[in-house]
Amino acid sequence: MWRCFGLVLALWVALAGRAGAQAAWPQPVEGTHTVPQFRFADGETLANLRLHYVTLGTPHRNAAGSVDNAVLVLHGTGGSSDQFLQESFAGVLFVPGGLLDARRYFIIITDAIGHGKSSKPSDGLRARFPRYRYRDMVAAQHLVVTQALHVGHLRLVIGTSMGGMHTWLWGEMYPTMMDALMPLASLPVQISGRNRIWRDMIVDALRSDPTYAGGDYTSEPADGLRAAGDLLWIFGSAPLYNQTQLPTQDAADAFYRDKISSSTAGTDANDLIDAFEASRDYDPEPLLGTIVAPLLAVNSADDQINPPELGIAERDITRVAKGRFVLLPISAQTRGHGTHTHAEVWQSYLRELLDRSGGER
Repeated sequence: MWRCFGLVLALWVALAGRAGAQAAWPQPVEGTHTVPQFRFADGETLANLRLHYVTLGTPHRNAAGSVDNAVLVLHGTGGSSDQFLQESFAGVLFVPGGLLDARRYFIIITDAIGHGKSSKPSDGLRARFPRYRYRDMVAAQHLVVTQALHVGHLRLVIGTSMGGMHTWLWGEMYPTMMDALMPLASLPVQISGRNRIWRDMIVDALRSDPTYAGGDYTSEPADGLRAAGDLLWIFGSAPLYNQTQLPTQDAADAFYRDKISSSTAGTDANDLIDAFEASRDYDPEPLLGTIVAPLLAVNSADDQINPPELGIAERDITRVAKGRFVLLPISAQTRGHGTHTHAEVWQSYLRELLDRSGGER
């Protein structure tokens, strides 16, 4: 399936070459939690909601018998747990000596509703799949953590892009459940302005494709998916990095022809539409003052989805009692919006957050 912002990262890999195969992080263990009757915020229900997750490491229990080393990792729009099991993330953080060394921490990575191996429209309901929203997705993540894995407290919640937005919501919906929060590549306000418009463009391109057929298509709406892929790449790209890697017109033409134009292969249009529509209830701004855990938000200055000139993060972080915001300057290491999954760029700030929110565990 199309990884949306996650696939942008895969395209960076195509440009730069793999840093290496899976090395020292442990083999993830897969699990599925089934909710017999899940009720969405709008009142709709779905029987046997399937929630997929992976874990790395082993839970540690304190003297009271409670898990005290769990870390929850949340993916972006259209992504899945797979996007973190790469050299640029797991190979930096989960390896021996890494800040989230899986020998010390119990890593939980969920597939959100509508994503990865969790229940989604393409399983059969198509456009009749319940209209899930971000708060539904967070509530389902909470069920995985508490019911499937029996974890009552989290050392850290960290998320990228949509997962970053979910991280803000975790801080509001379950304020005493974590020691620290780290939202990456996100803003704590409802999605509006240009950010909303380009998302509307994607949804409209898919629904207006003549072959979409109200969601009951017999083959994927190719023209709509091509337009969606182009928009996703443009907004997820990084001009400095792209210019460095594609310095000639022939290189750029070849990259578009070989990578971008085929990037939506295997994508389901209904899955993509619902993934983008899910953000319509996202607006953490009014309740930012209820977040009590230390929070460190990180964006990059070349992120065209959360552009720094808006000044939103700087303004709103003052409403979070223990909040701090870091804007990474554009550099040869940043990757635009996709910087969120290149942990070597921002891991020093993760170290700072861990140190000021509880030290070892």
